[in-house]
Amino acid sequence: MSARISVRLAKGLKPTKKILTMTPNAVSHLKGLHEKFSIQNDEKFLKIGIQGKGCSGSAYTMNWVDKPNKFDEKVVQDGVTVFIDSKALLSLIGTEMDYFSGKLASQFVFNNPNIKGACGCGESFMV
Repeated sequence: MSARISVRLAKGLKPTKKILTMTPNAVSHLKGLHEKFSIQNDEKFLKIGIQGKGCSGSAYTMNWVDKPNKFDEKVVQDGVTVFIDSKALLSLIGTEMDYFSGKLASQFVFNNPNIKGACGCGESFMV
């Protein structure tokens, strides 16, 4: 005996969770970086992705690109535009991006609710 399953998606549905939100510190720092790396009419866009590396399996990537790929997701918040690599979308849903600046280090910090584990140094994670 076999069963047929039919799935029909409703038009106009929007996701209930944002893919990425940015703290005021992250927005402020990204605005400064964008001004620094966008030269005259040659606008650059920040693209966030995930790459397989590290002892836990995955690490975040941040690159400046001239234009996003066709299926990259655009995130706009407080005048800052960031693109999310289409391959990283499911892993980043609900993530908060923050910027930390201390005496010894300054870095972007991703508070990702989808992470199941991370390495001791904090450079890589497992989803």
